[in-house]
This record gives sequence, C-alpha cells and structure tokens, in this order.
Amino acid sequence: MPMGGVRVGTVSGAWQACGVPTLSADLEFRGLVYQATDPGLLARLDRPEPLTAYIGFDPTADSLHVGHLVQVLMLRRLQVAGHRPVALAGGATGMIGDPGGKQAERPLLDREEVRANVAAIGSQLAGLIDFDGGAVLLDNADWLGSLDVIGFLRDVGKHFTVNQMVAKESVRARLDRPDQGISYAEFSYMLLQAYDFVHLYDAVGCRVQLGASDQWGNITMGIELVRKLRGAEVWGLTTPLVLKADGTKFGKTETGAVWLDPARTSPYAFYQFFLRTDDAMVGSYLRRFTFLDHQEIAALDGETAEHPERRAAQRALARSVCALVHGQGETERAERAAAALFSEDIAGLDEPTLLAVCAEAPTDQWARQEIDGGIGVVDALARSGLVSSKSQARSTVAQGGAYVNNRRVTDVDMMIGSGDLLHGRYLVLRRGRREQHLVVFD
Repeated sequence: MPMGGVRVGTVSGAWQACGVPTLSADLEFRGLVYQATDPGLLARLDRPEPLTAYIGFDPTADSLHVGHLVQVLMLRRLQVAGHRPVALAGGATGMIGDPGGKQAERPLLDREEVRANVAAIGSQLAGLIDFDGGAVLLDNADWLGSLDVIGFLRDVGKHFTVNQMVAKESVRARLDRPDQGISYAEFSYMLLQAYDFVHLYDAVGCRVQLGASDQWGNITMGIELVRKLRGAEVWGLTTPLVLKADGTKFGKTETGAVWLDPARTSPYAFYQFFLRTDDAMVGSYLRRFTFLDHQEIAALDGETAEHPERRAAQRALARSVCALVHGQGETERAERAAAALFSEDIAGLDEPTLLAVCAEAPTDQWARQEIDGGIGVVDALARSGLVSSKSQARSTVAQGGAYVNNRRVTDVDMMIGSGDLLHGRYLVLRRGRREQHLVVFD
C-alpha cells in the first residue's frame, strides 16, 4: 500500500471508502479552501476524470518546513482521490526568490547551492507523495534555464502591463517601503511563475495550480498567460495561510522554524512542536496536517472542549504528523523520549535523542577533571544554578527534591563520578518536577 498506508483510489471512490462524500467536501471540512478562480472547480475535483494539478516549491533552503507541509499534503490528498499531482522544484525561480511576504530582498544563492537544495527537497517530497504511483517531480530550471531574454520579453512580458504587476500585493507591499523597494529581478518573478503554468500545461496537461493564499496574485497571472498564449481554460485554488498561535506564519527565516529534515529539527523536537499546540489551534491543525477522518477529529474537538487538560487532540496530532514525515518508528521513539524526560528511562536514550530532550534546559560545560575526581551533589546543584546556595541544595536533597539523571537523591554527602555520566559526557540535574539543567563534561 503506497504512501504510508493512505490508499490511492479513483476520484469517485476514494473518499466514499473513507466515509467522506467527496474530495471537495473533505477539503471544505478541513478548511483548505480559501479562493478559487472558478466556483465550479471544486465540483470538477469530484468528477471521475482526473485532473493534473501542481504546486511550486522554491529551494531557498535545503529542507522544506512545516509551513510547506499543508501544500505537500494537498498534493497527496489529490493523489489519494485519483488526481495527478505535480511537485515543481524551482531550480530557476529559486535563483531569484519570490518577493511575496518578505520585507527585504532575499540573499541570492549560487547555482550549486540551489541544485543541492533541489535534490534535498525532492527527496523529502518523495517521502510524502507517491512518484511511483503517477505523481510527477519537475524542476523549472529545465525550461526556464534555457530561455533567451529577448524571446521571453517578447512572448511573455508583452502580455502584462507594469500597472498589473505593481497592483499585486507582494509588489505593492515592498514599494510602500522606500527604504527597501524591490529589484527588477524579484519584480520579474511573477512572469517566470506564470510561464511555468504555460509549460506545465503543454508538457503534462496541467490544468490547476495550487498554493497558499499569498500566492493568489502569481496564480492568477499564470492562468491569464495560459489563456492568452494557448486559448485554454485552467484554474487556481488557494488554501488559507496556516498561522501559529501568535498570528505569525511558518517560514524559513522566522525564528523557530520547524524543518522536515531530521538533521535540522529532530523527530523528537518535531513531535514536541505539535504536542505543544495551543488548544485554540489544535482543531485547525488536525484538519490541515493529518488524514484523520472527520468523526475522529470531531471526537477530539469534543475532548479538547470537555477535558483540555488531557491533551488528547495534541497527542493525536503529534503522533499523526510525525508519522507522516518521519515514519512510525521515529514517532514511537519520540513518544518514548517524551515519557523518559522526567523518568529514569532518560539513561536509555541515545545521544541525539538525549540532547533533543534536553534542548530547552540550561546547559553548562564543566572541565572533565572535575567529574573524574568526583563532585558532591550539593556542589553540583549549587553550581548549576538550580538552587541559590549550598544550604538550599542540602535542604532540597533532604526533602527529596533533587535528582541526578532523574534518579532521586536523598544523601547530601553523595558524590557524582564519571560512571554516572550518560554517554560518557552528560549529566542531567533536576530540582523538583520540572527544573532541569544539563552539564556537558569536555
């Protein structure tokens, strides 16, 4: 069964088999419909005839992030319903960068960086979309890279006025900042993306472009160019931007980006990100980031309303999204690590998971000879800053509130030695239920 157990079926049958009347009803339930260039597009998605639809991903980093995930899963939802998804890596447009949503010019990447990023992103997409089952992965460097400037300006540029282009929100926002402005390169980005739609219409019969709502202007330009150059009707559909609880969007350059690459964001940290979802956001995230059925999501909505302290919806969300991105095995490891965070099982975690578990704890580096000669637990607690003095450290130990590697310490004279170190380097000190400190011995 392809794609992590989600069955690929026909448009007319896939959703009924899951207890959902139609694909369009599923998209509406999940809040994934923001704008459509034609009111009849959703009905077309429910017809037996499959459509080819594409989404573009600019390779401005070597990994996709959570902000991209809704779009990747839109392609997967269409494939499950029997449509043909096209994932387009912007090997050419990534050399320039979409100005949308940015207050300043993006730093330019060289060709080798972009090629490496395209390869990395392609590998990630292959884990989420079934390219053996009809999906297509393309790189727009294959056609945009060979365009001649005069031909492009003559055949494409003449179809759009500067007035149209300046009216686009992504351009207007930059022009409203005279200290930044917009370069001609980024100004031209929308023409390149519009031409992508023409090429995909010719090459693979693509009729639909998908994207987040901030791509609306670029999408409508592509639709217009296909109409003018090919006389054909094509369509666009956008999803709402997925926002964090503070109202900001997910992104590469914003602080705290959550990456799909486990080398950038560990599976444990990825799992924890979704586990910590605010109650006000969890219902929306369940709909947009998972394939859980409607009845299960409704039940979790009710659980959140009646018993928010149980965090059942957050656990279901974290488990489902982590399994989609990192697989069931890594998800189970992340759950075990979460359970070990404040238990003696922390000693059984592998080194990368231990460091991920302790990533938010204050960390100090102490000289190796200090532990080789032994260090008193009272001295260690005081030096770590978990307590304000040695006398408070003694009191904390005596009252049963001190822990070394999550083992309770009751002897104020206990010595900690090199044999107590986890992976030969790490010591986890804890005061009370939650206050941890990681010591690294070099």
